[in-house]
Amino acid sequence: MLELTRRMTLKRNCFTRISGAYIDEEGFVDGTFNTHFLKLSAKDQNTNIAIAKAIPFSETNVNLKEYRFTKEDERAGSTWQLMMALRECELKNDALLDVFYEVIGEKYRSKDQYAVYFFHGSYDVPIKSSDKTNQWESEEVYKFIICAICPIHGDYEPEAPECGFLFPAFTDRSSDIHGIEIFNADAENPHMELLEKIILSSAK
Repeated sequence: MLELTRRMTLKRNCFTRISGAYIDEEGFVDGTFNTHFLKLSAKDQNTNIAIAKAIPFSETNVNLKEYRFTKEDERAGSTWQLMMALRECELKNDALLDVFYEVIGEKYRSKDQYAVYFFHGSYDVPIKSSDKTNQWESEEVYKFIICAICPIHGDYEPEAPECGFLFPAFTDRSSDIHGIEIFNADAENPHMELLEKIILSSAK
């Protein structure tokens, strides 16, 4: 994950798009946005990079755990299929995003208002070469989405993410569409509904 998060800075930005929704205490969407990441001000880019980076930069196997999809999880109409479509369209399809926001609003447990942020990014995975002759060539382009769920206060000001995910999993320096990395800031009291009621059908 360190290799990936090194590209999550203002100067080495890997994000192309950001979208999100504000959800009230009753789980209803209170507003949405969707824009090219580089259209944000430098200040807003920094703020949102910190939100996105918190997911993969967290402690592996404690706050960030990998889960595997089964064939049932990947059936037509599944959340996996929705995430694949969001990754493919690079978050440019608001109708798909609205479906995801509604599912989170219905299933996610929160007593307060919160925001759901989606980030689309890509990373040219460089070839590892002992003689450094091919160090600028890419093995593949890892295209991914990050979801961060953050409490909000005041005028929709986000706090640090309390949970979220990275999809697809970044396994052995490569895309793994059959895996997902789930983040929980509080490892002792995780939001299991994100996994069991939203992400994995087989966990229900």
